Amino acid sequence: MAKQPEAERTAQPEEIVQIMSEIAAKSRALVEDFLVRQKLADAQNAAINPNAIGGAFLELMQQLMARPFELAQAQFELWQDYLRLWQSTTQRLLGGEAEPVIVPERSDRRFKDPAWSENVLFDFVKQSYLLASRFLVQTVSETQGLDPKTRQKVEFYTRQFVDALAPTNFVLTNPEVLKTTLETRGENLLRGLKNMLDDLERGRGRLAIKMTDYEAFEVGRNIATTPGKVVYQNDLMQLIQYEPATAEVYKKPLMIVPPWINKYYILDLQPQNSFIKFCVDQGFTTFVISWVNPDERLAHKSFEHYMLEGPLAALDAIEKATGERQSNAIGYCLGGTLMASTLAWMKAKKDRRIGAVTFFTTLVDFKDPGELGVFIDEEQLATLEEIMARRGYLDGAEMATTFNLLRANDLVWSFVVNNYLMGKEPFPFDLLYWNSDSTRMPAAMHSFYLRKCYHENKLVEPGGICLAGVPIDLRAIDVPAYIVSTREDHIAPWKSTYAATQLYRGERRFVLAGSGHIAGIVNPPASGKYGYWTNDELPPDPEAWLAGATHHKGSWWNDWASWMAARSGPKVPARRPGEGGLPVLEDAPGSYVRVKAS
Repeated sequence: MAKQPEAERTAQPEEIVQIMSEIAAKSRALVEDFLVRQKLADAQNAAINPNAIGGAFLELMQQLMARPFELAQAQFELWQDYLRLWQSTTQRLLGGEAEPVIVPERSDRRFKDPAWSENVLFDFVKQSYLLASRFLVQTVSETQGLDPKTRQKVEFYTRQFVDALAPTNFVLTNPEVLKTTLETRGENLLRGLKNMLDDLERGRGRLAIKMTDYEAFEVGRNIATTPGKVVYQNDLMQLIQYEPATAEVYKKPLMIVPPWINKYYILDLQPQNSFIKFCVDQGFTTFVISWVNPDERLAHKSFEHYMLEGPLAALDAIEKATGERQSNAIGYCLGGTLMASTLAWMKAKKDRRIGAVTFFTTLVDFKDPGELGVFIDEEQLATLEEIMARRGYLDGAEMATTFNLLRANDLVWSFVVNNYLMGKEPFPFDLLYWNSDSTRMPAAMHSFYLRKCYHENKLVEPGGICLAGVPIDLRAIDVPAYIVSTREDHIAPWKSTYAATQLYRGERRFVLAGSGHIAGIVNPPASGKYGYWTNDELPPDPEAWLAGATHHKGSWWNDWASWMAARSGPKVPARRPGEGGLPVLEDAPGSYVRVKAS
């Protein structure tokens, strides 16, 4: 007999008994564990201070009460919208046609099921929600008298509230879930409850939503597989040298400095989307820093430790491995912030070992850091520092929660619907596997980074920051710089990253890629996606730059490869790991990248 499709198959009694037994056993263990942990827990999410949120909304309410006419006008307009909705719904119920009062944005995938438009009741629920959410968001955003920080905070958390209450997140108001529940006689909800308990168990009392099939991937087996060797290591990093893919390579080696907020293999997921493999195939002798996943033993490691034991130590090792005094470099996100700081430090020390540099989605002027600024004020920093002081680090799960909240519909609520309401398993997806492979942050480093960069914006000030006893000035950086940002970046907004073009003194090329912080960077030429913009002029206003920019189809990778090749010297015979002055320590991807955050 052919196996019934999962969505149509009815749960058998023995399956229901088995599922309920598992749920009962896990529930008891989880409750006991949860009660014990509550006595010891610092907080479920150190990045969010309820008092700071409450203060922001109190200020909002005071401003609203001071302008009762404007609030009444907004409420009257909402009431008019609802009258129009009731009229159009009544017209449809009587068999007529009616234009919708409001429709979802084209990028909103929550309402893609046809029933949201075809069924009059669900269409009414959808439009009611959209009208209410628009009212709340607009009321907050248009309230006068709020300082920018408070406005950003209340807008962000209002959107979180609105997203959480979407009808798609509930069984009785989601037509797709309701249909599946009726077809399977509730088996989807039983499976969903089991999935939720599995997530609670994996998170040890914290809801760690499963975003992909974790068994489908393994570092070194089917991701992070570009052949290479670890040729150097210290407390903070392992340095990987990759096997050449060409008989000749460019003279200057290429050093990649990834962020340590996540693991380096975002640039080496699978062969078809690996930027590292692309670099090797282009003839670059490629090295990458693989940062350690720190614990309390490295609590004292500061930002300057990451500079001294990261790119500076890597440059020493690369010279020993290849015999080359000068290298080129790439810095990604926080790795780019470190690389800019390092270049300014090297300039002050008259160290010319970097010939050209590339920055991926890198903030150096934190005046407008985007929505991450919501989590950074004096009150929240004090709470965070207190917790990090006790632990010695910021837990990776808390960092992951913060970043996921920036795109809650995509990275939280879509999985709640799929995993818990539909009772399905998430699809295997290499990028989401990487996203779930979180890392910890040493207390000293992270406190310095959040305070000096995000909160005080000292990095952009000449002499505002001292590293290893040296005041640094980003305006002294004069090496050729290729700066690539992404148009939909929610972590490093492109208009803020563009500020670097007005700081550096050397040759500069700014490229704006399509998509976001990850997809816009991990965009191989074969994908044919997104496109990018270039403009040889660098006016102070980023909008003026974009207005004069030329759009190109496909990936920016080839544009970068041509730019970097022209600054990498002549071709020389390929170098292999272990043939120079450094012995092979172990095969890539190395042992540091395999350490889990919890």
